[in-house]
Amino acid sequence: MNATVTWSAGMSFSGAADSGFSIPLDASADAGGQEGGFRPIELMLVSLAGCTAMDVISLLQKKRQTVTGFRVQAEAERAETHPRVFTRVHLRYILTGKGLDLAAVQRAVELSETRYCPAQAMLRPTVAITSSVEIREAD
Repeated sequence: MNATVTWSAGMSFSGAADSGFSIPLDASADAGGQEGGFRPIELMLVSLAGCTAMDVISLLQKKRQTVTGFRVQAEAERAETHPRVFTRVHLRYILTGKGLDLAAVQRAVELSETRYCPAQAMLRPTVAITSSVEIREAD
């Protein structure tokens, strides 16, 4: 796996990976940026949420759960001093569906946390990661 970050101007960069996709990176205005892209640390949080979301939806599809809506909200706390690493992350799994089995959802989340999600595996030794599940019945 490879990634390249190329500088544009100021604090603006473009990040690309083997998949062929690219994403804008920038800093906040108070850090000399133009507010024109993701902050790299934000992408770490998006990566964590995306990684576990893909695991959970895949597992629930295999369990034949009828999911009609799904999102993972990731809320992070950071250290006050540099390098301002994540100290805590809470993952909130919000699912909508028809007759979703709470035990099946909780098991899918647990398997993502403990077995499948490489983002969680990399962060867990240094970051306190907690989670909660919210199920909503579809109309």
